[in-house]
Amino acid sequence: MTRTSGREHHRVIVVGTGFAGIGMAIRLRERGITDFVVLERAGDIGGTWRDNTYPGAACDVPSHLYSFSFALNPAWSRSFSGQQEIWDYLQRCTDAYGVRPHLRLHHEVLDASWDHDARRWHVRTNRGGLTADILVTGTGALSEPSTPDIPGLESFQGSVFHSAQWDHSHDLSGRRVAVIGTGASAIQFVPEIQPEVESLTVFQRTPPWVIPRLDRDLTGAEKALYRAAPRLQQLVRAAIYWARESYVLGFSFNRRLMKAAELIARRQLRRQVPDEAVRATLTPDYTIGCKRILISSDYYPAIMKSNVDVVTSGITEIGPRSVCTGDGAEREVDTIIFGTGFHVTDMPVASRIRGREGRCLAETWADSAQAHRGTTVAGFPNLFMLVGPNTGLGHTSMVYMIESQVSYVLDALRHLERSGAAAVEARLPAQVAYNESVQERMRDTVWTTGGCASWYLDARGRNTTLWPSFSWQFRRATRRFEPAEYVEHERVPEHAAA
Repeated sequence: MTRTSGREHHRVIVVGTGFAGIGMAIRLRERGITDFVVLERAGDIGGTWRDNTYPGAACDVPSHLYSFSFALNPAWSRSFSGQQEIWDYLQRCTDAYGVRPHLRLHHEVLDASWDHDARRWHVRTNRGGLTADILVTGTGALSEPSTPDIPGLESFQGSVFHSAQWDHSHDLSGRRVAVIGTGASAIQFVPEIQPEVESLTVFQRTPPWVIPRLDRDLTGAEKALYRAAPRLQQLVRAAIYWARESYVLGFSFNRRLMKAAELIARRQLRRQVPDEAVRATLTPDYTIGCKRILISSDYYPAIMKSNVDVVTSGITEIGPRSVCTGDGAEREVDTIIFGTGFHVTDMPVASRIRGREGRCLAETWADSAQAHRGTTVAGFPNLFMLVGPNTGLGHTSMVYMIESQVSYVLDALRHLERSGAAAVEARLPAQVAYNESVQERMRDTVWTTGGCASWYLDARGRNTTLWPSFSWQFRRATRRFEPAEYVEHERVPEHAAA
């Protein structure tokens, strides 16, 4: 750390402390780069696994795969880990790899702007300003809850909260609860709260495809074996990885292969929802995979209980103590829980980052978000985005993608050290060509041709969220930093930087 013009200066500033930010910090230290800080707006690390504490919160990727490749956990309690266990895992990694001293908690980034004359980033936080040569964002796609703008919501006199901001002080016992949304969070917390409430009204806009959750407790013998033979756990992880990769064959190459998954989903629906009329309202009319496939074995049984009602008519208005729908009905409720997801294609952080020409990312992305190899953006020197555009996955672990990007960033830093350049910036033609290739591969996938509207798509209907193919192909695309795809900005004299 140095101080220039009264400001604290670092080689690298990392924003966010989820898997992306913590993974980046660990690898920086492994590379011998210790002049960095990790900024976090909250009072603890963990990202989405810190914030999403709703009842039943758990991962839908198997535990052995949802972890850093260099820090396998032989003590997972279940085949699909819960929120607390994943958060504890991140805490252990933060301490075990020496990241804790680099953290700046309660530091919210208000804006970050590139000073091209000085070749550095100026970052303003609620605790003051810092500068850095390199800015790495690891804020993730599931960090800003999205709440729909429903007429009358502000007049509601009961309790209202989003699943990502669960109000644990609000006792749901005996309450008349409205759940708006039937996405990945809702199908986890609905079965948990259903036994507590007096009535539960689930407002469903589009039914999801739901397949069984093949979850179980991992035995003491298994844990002991993994501790004694780490190589065995690596083999199990590899087997899960390649099994998950096979899903891409149906998602991206032959939609007819999705019929097998659809049959599994239909079989569960038929078995758990015997009422034919109710089953019809819960049956999607789009190809499975077009929207996120959900996994649950207790969602359907929960909504079939006598105190649960599924409403498919659209919400028109919210009153002081009720929710009104297009069929003319007015349902009295005292609690509203939104399970309506996050700002994904319109990431709020994009309005806080300004590049070489003074434009913010949100302006640059006015048409559609795009980045070179999902990581760098033309016009934004020395900015590296983890979990950037078209790096999301619909089939396997995001930690794999994060590690791929982290390695790419480290290779870029090695290039800066070798070349003596002050900054690198993606060439616009290279970025455009890369994204045209991504969108071409996306064209015939289930996500764009499956007949649904999903949060994967932006306002123009482009899928700027997901990677369109096998995750190992993304790793290959980011295995090496290619200087020819970048503009290099030379260093400025020391007095100019000061």
